[in-house]
Amino acid sequence: MTNTNHALAKPVSPQEIPDAAIAMLDAEGTVVGWTHAAEQLVGYSAGEVVGRSAAQVLPPAEDAPSAAAFAEQCRAQEGWAGAVTVRHRDGHAIKMTLRISLIWGQDAGTRWLVSVTDIGTLSSGASKGTVRESLLARAPIGIAVYDPQLRCTWVSDVMERHVGVPRDRWFGRRLKDLFPGFEAEALESVMRQVLESGPTKVHEYRAWPPADRGRAHLFSASFFCLQDADGKALGVCSMSADVTGNRRARERLAILSEASTRIGSSLDLMQTGQELADLAVPLLADHAIVDLVESVPFGVEPSARIGTTNRRPVLRRAGVASTEQGVLELPAVREEVIHVPPTSSFAAALRTGRSHLEPVLDTHAGPWVDHDPTRAQKVRDSGIHSLMVVPIRARRCVLGLAVFGRSEEPTPFQEDDLLLAEELVTRAALSLDNALQYARQRTAALTLQRDLLPHHVGGGAALDVASRYVPADLDHGVGGDWFDVIKLSGARVALVVGDVVGHGINAAATMGRLRTAVRTLADMELPPHELLAHLDDTVRRLSEDEADAPDQNPAAVGATCLYAVYDPVTRRCTMARAGHPPPAIIDPQGHITFPDMPAGAPLGLGLGLVPFESVELELPEGTLLALYTDGLVESRDDDIDVGLDRLGAALAESGSSLEDLCSQVIETLPTQSPADDVTLLLARTRGLEPAQVASWELPNEPTAVHTARQTAARQLSEWGLDHLAAPVELIVSELVTNAIRHSGGPIRLRLIQHQVLTCEVSDSNTSHPRPRQPHIIDEQGRGLFLVAQLSRRWGSRSATDGKVVWAEQDLPSKALAA
Repeated sequence: MTNTNHALAKPVSPQEIPDAAIAMLDAEGTVVGWTHAAEQLVGYSAGEVVGRSAAQVLPPAEDAPSAAAFAEQCRAQEGWAGAVTVRHRDGHAIKMTLRISLIWGQDAGTRWLVSVTDIGTLSSGASKGTVRESLLARAPIGIAVYDPQLRCTWVSDVMERHVGVPRDRWFGRRLKDLFPGFEAEALESVMRQVLESGPTKVHEYRAWPPADRGRAHLFSASFFCLQDADGKALGVCSMSADVTGNRRARERLAILSEASTRIGSSLDLMQTGQELADLAVPLLADHAIVDLVESVPFGVEPSARIGTTNRRPVLRRAGVASTEQGVLELPAVREEVIHVPPTSSFAAALRTGRSHLEPVLDTHAGPWVDHDPTRAQKVRDSGIHSLMVVPIRARRCVLGLAVFGRSEEPTPFQEDDLLLAEELVTRAALSLDNALQYARQRTAALTLQRDLLPHHVGGGAALDVASRYVPADLDHGVGGDWFDVIKLSGARVALVVGDVVGHGINAAATMGRLRTAVRTLADMELPPHELLAHLDDTVRRLSEDEADAPDQNPAAVGATCLYAVYDPVTRRCTMARAGHPPPAIIDPQGHITFPDMPAGAPLGLGLGLVPFESVELELPEGTLLALYTDGLVESRDDDIDVGLDRLGAALAESGSSLEDLCSQVIETLPTQSPADDVTLLLARTRGLEPAQVASWELPNEPTAVHTARQTAARQLSEWGLDHLAAPVELIVSELVTNAIRHSGGPIRLRLIQHQVLTCEVSDSNTSHPRPRQPHIIDEQGRGLFLVAQLSRRWGSRSATDGKVVWAEQDLPSKALAA
């Protein structure tokens, strides 16, 4: 069945009501129904016509074909349309347009419906009515006849095609039975008026024909009262014509023609939004607002595609227009940030890219009302009663929303209004997209930088972290600064800050490569000085690749880096640097130090003979670590010591949150447009409670396996993690067995309960375990595969006196909360 749930009925102006005369004939050509308009046109009353042959009552002119031949022609063609001449009752000839249509009844019965219009009246201004235009153009006319109880008794094939309902379903049913929610009550009300008073009435409604499913069509329906021989009402005849392309098309073309000159006069995104709002009022709406996704006014295309938005959307008001000056600040002023309620129709339009039509706006309920009752009250006070929300789409992205409201205009928005709004917004979207592409060229490097940096940093159970990044040139420049926070095994966390030489996209691309390399090397659990040595090799290879590239001027590739690893179990931090400024360390009492540690050579200089060195520091719980790039402390006008003193004074503010500290440090910069990129990474240490760690020394003998299993099970029971006992016992058994088999010294088992449960087995062998594929007949070699199956992840790392093999288990949420 065709979707007609949103069909609307509305009266048509009197000048559009046609003067068509209607008569209904049976299969033999006998008149069985007559209208008052027919009597006025040809002079015969219903009593003189009903029950008699139409050929006898309305004899054709001399040049017309015989009645028998004409009837046969109509049967062969299932109807007829054209110009004819008939005699008025008083004898004068009338030139008429005539349409004869075949209609069907129950049990395949047929009748004919004859509609006649005096051509002489069509030269008047009234001849421009939508139904007349359809008649003259011989457009398909849908016909339905209803009895006095408004039940359908006859229907034409065209009516089936208009609304997509088979005619068998029409018979004996009322409109509201056929089309629930179709505004059938309004149409039936018109039919009752026609039955009671007699004059012809015209109403418009919308339907979605199957041949053009998904697009609303506008239909104009004329209702006529059929009379019997005594002049009493037999029923109502409805004639419907598709007028989608007539009146509304002319209005739409006029508005769209104006849109082509008024929207997109500049490449300013906010101005384009205002131009769209100004055009819509009052041509389409009484109020219009245009909101852009918050990043768009800054030249950054939304990262989420249609259907993938998963965060609470934030918009910025770009355009506001209203017929009432006092409502210009409804519900927000221009350039204000708008937080969209996630369950509102606005959020749905942003998420799906589909428009929302609310013909009758409910300002007393709904998510957006609950979210902002103050502005909801302003909407109620303004009298806005109908609403359209249209997403601004370009290349599978939603750039924003255009919202249209009516208050002075009493007619609610309808589907054709929504189609026009979508066409206007589509034109504006093209202009916005052009402006956005222009802005993207100016901010591409900055966008790349932000995408390469971590969007969220977290220090797990070991650290509280916060960060800031300030590019040197907000419009054009970008540098190679980067930072990262990497979670390691055993609750440890790695902190990284680096700075690639130069600015621009090349520096940002190199930064992205180095950040990826550091993450890869961190997964190998390398000590800081070894990691920097490998990173140095990576930078030198990048330099060689640049030098070998044909037809290109090789760019200088170099970088500085600081890499630190903090262990919350021992509360010790191991760090190394490659030509990078040392970190600032602020103890819980607020004393600041810059540790004396080997500077190391910058990466990529080919000074591999100078090894990198790690230092290890003990950091009490609550110690603040500040890692930064030189742009924070160096300037053209001041010595670096001035910058370090400024940094230390800002970090010494006790009681401030890390986010506040970051903001305070950035605010101390001599200028808000620094000559170099600025990166700041703050981390406040946390230590694990003794009750969260348990460790045991085990003898290097086979009996230690059983002991380790029992010891681990008891500890898990004390922690309330009995459900993990089975997999942990198997993991402990495999790891301790491997340690006994491949090492000769003592073995240590350690369990750590933090955000996960970590099981560690240490031994004196420096060789790291490697999984191998055992053959079917092999009795050994499957231990590490079993560990991998039972763990969320596992691995090994070097230790001072050997290695550590570890495996992790997920903890239930209750244990994490504890």
